[in-house]
Amino acid sequence: MILNDKNQNNTINEELINSYDNEYIFSNKPINRIKTNPKTGDKISLLQNLKDQISNIDNCDLKKNASKIVFNDGSLNSPIMIVGEGPGQKEDNLGKPFVGDAGHLLNKMLNAINIKREKVYITNVVNYRPPNNRKPEPVEINRYSDFLKKHISIIDPKILILMGSTAMEALFGYKIKISKERGLWKEIIINNKTYITMITFHPAYLLRQPDQKKCSWADLKEIRKKIDELKLTI
Repeated sequence: MILNDKNQNNTINEELINSYDNEYIFSNKPINRIKTNPKTGDKISLLQNLKDQISNIDNCDLKKNASKIVFNDGSLNSPIMIVGEGPGQKEDNLGKPFVGDAGHLLNKMLNAINIKREKVYITNVVNYRPPNNRKPEPVEINRYSDFLKKHISIIDPKILILMGSTAMEALFGYKIKISKERGLWKEIIINNKTYITMITFHPAYLLRQPDQKKCSWADLKEIRKKIDELKLTI
């Protein structure tokens, strides 16, 4: 991202957050010479298989409470993958993550660093709405973290953004605190591949604690900087 006046744009973007309102493959074989987006096709198949696994989960209080599975949203081939906590009521109604108040805020946060929501890939740690929108319990986080790791491997993002303590705990455990770990680039190995990861506050938390918006703005600027350093197209 090229800015003509960095300070001015930083101010404008900070105010925005604060407002809150056919590929050819050559082969010696006589068949399968032409494939259309094979990578996307593979992802679609793998994601459907993963979704079916989650849909068939047994003895889950989250599933019993929810009306439907909330699996994903956004671009399958995005270099950016965002992981939140779990669905709320609006997400449960619509079957998409981040469509309530926190979702509207997420959209503004992304816009502040010149990213459109539809250009990223979004999911949650748990795929069913917890009763009374409570935080998922440790046993639930651990259970769904296996699905989450498969999800990450399928999408294979260049940058992984974990929003909130639940997402952090699902991948990094319970011995660290988000207040100390947010804003720092970390590496996590999933299925023998290393992903660079940023932990930041969940938008729902920012709605409750608006004084923390300055911290999230700092995190967002680091994310934009990393996107530019890696020369990612988004």
